[in-house]
Amino acid sequence: MSNRLDSIKQKTERKNERSVFTFVVFLALSTAAWFLVKLSENYVTQTTFSLCFDEVPADKWISSDEQQLKMSLNIDGFHTLRCKMLRDRSVTIPLNGVSYRLERGNVYSFSSQYVAEKVAEMLDISTSDITMNDAMVYFTMDDLKSKVVPIVFYSDLKMQRQYGLYGIPTIDPASVTIYGPEEVIDTVRSVRTQKVAKSNVSDDFSESVGLDLLDGKLHSNTKEVRVTVDVEKYTEMDIEVPIKVAGNPKLRFFPETVKVKCLVAMKDYASIVADDFAVSVDKQQLNALQPLLDVQLVSWPKTVQVLSSQPDKVEYLIVQ
Repeated sequence: MSNRLDSIKQKTERKNERSVFTFVVFLALSTAAWFLVKLSENYVTQTTFSLCFDEVPADKWISSDEQQLKMSLNIDGFHTLRCKMLRDRSVTIPLNGVSYRLERGNVYSFSSQYVAEKVAEMLDISTSDITMNDAMVYFTMDDLKSKVVPIVFYSDLKMQRQYGLYGIPTIDPASVTIYGPEEVIDTVRSVRTQKVAKSNVSDDFSESVGLDLLDGKLHSNTKEVRVTVDVEKYTEMDIEVPIKVAGNPKLRFFPETVKVKCLVAMKDYASIVADDFAVSVDKQQLNALQPLLDVQLVSWPKTVQVLSSQPDKVEYLIVQ
């Protein structure tokens, strides 16, 4: 009798569980169907997007404060939900892609329809579903001060053993016209390229490099330049450079030469001669009757890297 009662109880519990499960399933389906119906209906929603500008002429800057543009959206619930979930509620207008006109002074305007097109593209809706509160968008744009400055190559080049730069890297163009607020322009003496970092370099290279325009504080029509770097294999070279001083009195030096230790490109090794270098002595010390004169290496080929020169002082004899 007890076993029979347990069996009946278990059947009743299973029946109740199936009933609850069936109810939950139908409730979920009914809720989903209700949401689908509601989301398929159209709603009129007021919303706001902030306005940003891009492709501003290099000689101008947008001086107006950030604008909030209001609009009405007549769209279904799916797109309304998508709009409300947007994290970036900003529209970027490239000025080279809109027809803007000067209204007065430094105030310009363009049709708000351009904004509607951008919003429609973001939400994947038609522009006819958007009604802008204002027909025109107004903004202020001021002239910038200009200046021509040289371009400096900014790099971190780690050469392969025995290799080095051959001469100075060339930059094309070598200078650039920059635009910016007067307080910024007045402090700028040159513009650097973006940093070029390379390791184990042993070959020439030429590439386009962007300019560092101080995080947008400067503007320029030139966005990048061509940098060409010549690289050569170098070897050490010792050369004796005669100490020659023109004019009177005639002098004889001891020693008569300065020994220069330098690095020379392999291709130039045979062509480097002492006449490519020049040294000078301090004649003011001669007038002061100093027993020793300072001697200094004052010029050498641009492609030569001087390591040392000795001696730095010499004795002398005035020749009658």
